[in-house]
Amino acid sequence: MQLTSQQVNFFNTFGFLHMPALFNQNETNRIIEEFELSINSVGDGKNHDGTKRTMFGGPIEHRPHLCGLLDDDRITGLIGGVIGEDFNYASGDGNYYAGDTPWHPDGNWRQLFAVKVAFYLDPLTADTGCIRVIPGSQHPDHWLHDEAIDPNISQESFGVAPKDFPSSIALETNPGDVVIFNHDLFHASFGGKGWRRMFTMNCTRHTETPEDMVTQRKYLSIHTPGAGDTNTGAGMYYPTMLDTADEKRMRHLAQCVEIHDELFPHLARK
Repeated sequence: MQLTSQQVNFFNTFGFLHMPALFNQNETNRIIEEFELSINSVGDGKNHDGTKRTMFGGPIEHRPHLCGLLDDDRITGLIGGVIGEDFNYASGDGNYYAGDTPWHPDGNWRQLFAVKVAFYLDPLTADTGCIRVIPGSQHPDHWLHDEAIDPNISQESFGVAPKDFPSSIALETNPGDVVIFNHDLFHASFGGKGWRRMFTMNCTRHTETPEDMVTQRKYLSIHTPGAGDTNTGAGMYYPTMLDTADEKRMRHLAQCVEIHDELFPHLARK
C-alpha cells in the first residue's frame, strides 16, 4: 500500500490518519483471536475485572501471526509513508481499557520522530470510548502550547467538559480500522466501559545523524522493555518476533536491538 500525497499532507498537518476497514472481517477475527490468546497467556487478561486498565508489552510479538503484521504491506506502507520506509518498530502495548483516558500526548519530541499505530478491536463511538484527537496539536507552535492550555481542566477554565474540548474530534472506529498518529498529538477517550480492547505498534524514524541518534537513545530509554526492567528473554523484543523474522523484517528491528542492548546490557539476548 502506498499513501496518496493528500493522505501524507493530512497526516503532516493534522497529526493522524484514520484508515477504515484496512483489514477485512476474516482477517480481523484472526487478529482478535490472537490478541485474546496473548493477553490471557502473557498478560493478566484472565484477572481483568473491568475496574482498571490491564496492559502487557509487545502485543504483536508473542504469536507468529501477529508478528506478521510487521510484514504486511498495508502496515509497512502506512508507517513508511509518514516516517520513511526504513522505520524502526519499537514495541507497543496491548490493553483491556477501563474508564476515561485524559488528554495527553505520548511524547514531546517537537518533531515527527515517533508514531503510534492503534488497532481497536471493539466498535467504539463518541459515547463509548473511541479515540479523540486535537488536530494539529503535535506542532510545537500550536495554540495549545503557546497559551499553555491544559484541556483536562477545560471545565474549570472555559466551562466546557474535557470530552467537548474545542477543536477536538471523535474518531469512531470499528474492528479492522487502523489509526496512526504522531506521538506528540494530544488524544483522549471518554465514556468507555471496562473491557475496551486495543493494541498498538510504536515506530520511530531510522536514525543516521548524531542529533537523531541522541533522540533515538532517549526514546528507547523510556519506551522499551528495558525502561521497565522487563526481561523479554531476547532483549528489545520477545523471542517470537526475532525467531520468525526474515531479512525484510529485520530492517525494522536491527537498530533498536543494537541500541537497546547498549542501554540495557543485562537484558540483552544471550
